[in-house]
Amino acid sequence: MPSYNHHRFQFVRWSIYLILILAYISVYFHRMAPAVVASDLMATFHTSATELGSLAAMYYYIYTLMQLPAGVLADTLGNRLTVTVGNLVAGLGSILFGLAETLEMASLGRFFVGLGVSVIFVGLMKSNTLWFRERIYGIVSGMTLLLGNLGSVLAAGPLAMLLEWWSWRTIFVAMGGFSLFLALLSILFVRNRPEDAGFPSLREMAGESAHAEREQHWWHDLKDVLGNTSIWPGFWINFGMAGGLFAFAGLWGVPLLQDVFQLSRGEAATYTTLTLLSMAISTLLSGWVSDHLSLRKPVVLFSASVYALAWLALILLPWQPGPLAMLLFVLIGITGGGFVLTYPCAKEVTAPALSGMAISVVNTGLFLGAAIMQPLFGWVLDLTWGGAMRDGIYLYSWDNYQNALWLMFAFAMVALLGAMRLQETHGQNLTLTQASA
Repeated sequence: MPSYNHHRFQFVRWSIYLILILAYISVYFHRMAPAVVASDLMATFHTSATELGSLAAMYYYIYTLMQLPAGVLADTLGNRLTVTVGNLVAGLGSILFGLAETLEMASLGRFFVGLGVSVIFVGLMKSNTLWFRERIYGIVSGMTLLLGNLGSVLAAGPLAMLLEWWSWRTIFVAMGGFSLFLALLSILFVRNRPEDAGFPSLREMAGESAHAEREQHWWHDLKDVLGNTSIWPGFWINFGMAGGLFAFAGLWGVPLLQDVFQLSRGEAATYTTLTLLSMAISTLLSGWVSDHLSLRKPVVLFSASVYALAWLALILLPWQPGPLAMLLFVLIGITGGGFVLTYPCAKEVTAPALSGMAISVVNTGLFLGAAIMQPLFGWVLDLTWGGAMRDGIYLYSWDNYQNALWLMFAFAMVALLGAMRLQETHGQNLTLTQASA
C-alpha cells in the first residue's frame, strides 16, 4: 500500500467537495428561484403563464442539451476546468438576468445561467467517484443532493423574506458575483483526482490496482454508454419524478397557492420549502438505506409508487392550506427524493472511466422532464383561463390548476415504469464484477 499523509488527504478531499458543493447549491437556487419571483417577473415583463413558463424553462432547455457534453467534458478535460468555466458563465448570466430590461434579455441571461451551471453537477458526481470509495457512494450521493437542495430551500422561504428588503434584480446580480468568486476558488483549489494532488488513487490506497484508463476516443466511449440499455431506466425515472417535481416546486407551486387560496408569497413559499426540504432529507435517507441494504431497485420502486399516489391525492382530495396540505407537499418531496439512486445505478452499470457520461445520461432525463413540464403546465393553465387578472397579472382557478396537475401524475407514472425496469446492482460495479468473473 503506498504511503501518504492521511490527514492531508482528508483536508484536500473535503476542501474540494466544499467548493463544488457551494457551486451546486447555486445551481439549485437558480433552478427554483422563479417560483418565488414569478409574480415579479410577470409584472415586470407583462407575461402570460405560457411566456413565464418558457422564460423559466430556458434554464432547462440548455441544461438538457448540455448534459451529454457535460459528461464528456468531465471524463476528458476533468472537473477543475469544467466547473471553473461553468461558474464563470453562470455568474455573468445571472448578472445579465438581474439587469435585463426586456423579456428577451432576461431569457438570454437565463440561458447563460443554465449553460454555466449545466456542467457543475456532473463534474461534482464525477469528482465523488474519484475521491470517495464505492461502498459509500450511495450515501455520498444522497448527502450531495441534500446539501445541493439547500439552494432550493434558500430559493423559497428565505428568498421570499429577502424580497421584502431587496428587489429580485439585486438578488440575482449578487448571486452572479458569488458564482464568479466560486470560479476563482475552483481554478485555485479543485483537483481532478487524488493523483493530481500528489496522492495515490483510492484503489491503490486499499492495495488494489488502479482502474483502467479510457482506451479509445471519447466519441466511441459515448456511443458505448448510450448503447448500454441498463442506464436508460434511470433516465425515465429522472424524467418523470425529478423533472416533474422540480417544475412544480421551481415554478408553479407558489402561484397555485397564491391564485387559488390567496396566500401571500411568503406563506405560499412555506409549502414549497417543505417540499424541497423533505426531498433534500429523503435523498440522504434513500442513499443511506440503499447502501445499508445493498439494494437499489426496491428503494426506488417504493419511492416512485408512493410519489404517484401523492400526486393523485393532491388532485382529488378536498384539501385547504393547513396540516393536510403541508402533509401532501411533504409527501411529494420525501417520496420524490428516491430519484437520487439513479446516479449510483448509472455508475454501477458502466466502466469507472466513463462514469461522468453515464451520470450525464440519467441526469438529462431530469432536465428534459422539467423543460417540457414548465411551459406545458403553463399552456394548460392558459388553455382554460377565464380571463381574470389583477394588477396586470393573470389569475387562474383551481379547475385550471387541477387540469394541469394531471400532467404531474402522468409524469409520475412514467417514473414508476422506469423504476420497474431498473437493474439491481447491489451497490457493486457490475462491469468490474463481470471482468473478475
